[in-house]
Amino acid sequence: MASNKFKFLFGLISLIIATSSAQLSSNFYATTCPNALSTIKSAVSSAVKKEARMGASLLRLHFHDCFVNGCDASILLDDTANFTGEKNAGPNANSVRGYEVIDTIKSQLENLCPGVVSCADIVAVAARDSTVALGGPSWTVLLGRRDSTTASQTAANSNLPSPLSSLSALITAFSNKGFTAKEMVALSGSHTIGQARCTTFRTRIYNDTNIDSTFATSLRGNCPSTGGDNNLAPLDTTSPTSFDNAYFKNLLNKKGLLHSDQELFNGGSTDSQVTSYSNNAGAFSTDFANAMVKMGNLSPLTGSNGQIRKNCRKVN
Repeated sequence: MASNKFKFLFGLISLIIATSSAQLSSNFYATTCPNALSTIKSAVSSAVKKEARMGASLLRLHFHDCFVNGCDASILLDDTANFTGEKNAGPNANSVRGYEVIDTIKSQLENLCPGVVSCADIVAVAARDSTVALGGPSWTVLLGRRDSTTASQTAANSNLPSPLSSLSALITAFSNKGFTAKEMVALSGSHTIGQARCTTFRTRIYNDTNIDSTFATSLRGNCPSTGGDNNLAPLDTTSPTSFDNAYFKNLLNKKGLLHSDQELFNGGSTDSQVTSYSNNAGAFSTDFANAMVKMGNLSPLTGSNGQIRKNCRKVN
């Protein structure tokens, strides 16, 4: 009898340990919400069809979530009277987009399988589906992340690299999250899609010398030296709505839109990697997909940590 009790207690303790250190898995919702992935894919396809830029916005949302205390959907929490979230941090305010698409997906999934699919997983899957919708590579998204009950504006302000970053600052920011310089270059290739605001590239087009002069002049028309902060320009001037390797070809021609983009090809340690990706779209796609899986694994909340938010904008 005592031995059975011991076995039961040992089994219970083992279960608790296993649950608290639960790993992500690709089939996490296979039985609890079998249509979760198809629902997300359909909503993302629809949103990207409506506005191609949304694909880039949803990809960036995942990056800005994961680089701040892990992939826990903390970026989705709205500020309240007694809570300051990450939405108004410097790198996110008037810049991060796609919250409404996530809201739409969440409400669809709450109707299908209430309280099952986390906001953090929705963001991770939407980033993959957005990349695919714009012609980029696919990857297997591991699932089972849970949602945070907190957020950190301070961490958002300090952890996310600036468009004015030097190469060494970029390498450090990514290294702090466990990425190699090569993986940083691959992930920077996400700038093959999307748009940037004039305020993020103004100093580059007026002050930098490592920029194609015709390219700089063409951008100044829509980005005056003062005013027009929110005027947009494509990060990839060649094929702004196609996920390809043109971003790297542009860097070889000194046509990186952001200062931080051109830093990747400016006589430094990453020049050879940029050249390699400009010549080999397949290698870029493979490395990008692998780096995205790694990014999606940054400090997820699993097991009994965190919660499954009913509304992605607020804790339960």
